[in-house]
Amino acid sequence: MFVFEDIIKIDDRGMQTLLKEVANEKLLLALKTANDDIKEKIFRNLSQRAANLLKEDLETMGPARLSDVEAAQQEIVNAARRLETEGKILISRGGAEDALV
Repeated sequence: MFVFEDIIKIDDRGMQTLLKEVANEKLLLALKTANDDIKEKIFRNLSQRAANLLKEDLETMGPARLSDVEAAQQEIVNAARRLETEGKILISRGGAEDALV
């Protein structure tokens, strides 16, 4: 089962594709409770300007309902699944089927 924390397993090119599909407001909300590894992966795959703006918005963001944060994270997961189904991104699940041949 693919969950929000698994977006760390998407390669950088796939992450950039995913980020183009996600509205900034949803991304901001989804990152509210995200761990530092996920935040760093996302910041690394945005332009420096966009990453700085997102960091500033996170710092100044007020409280948010956990249900809203989880809904935003689920939207990102759904977008990632759709992009994988369409063959636009690859999500590494660590299994033999992910081995490069």
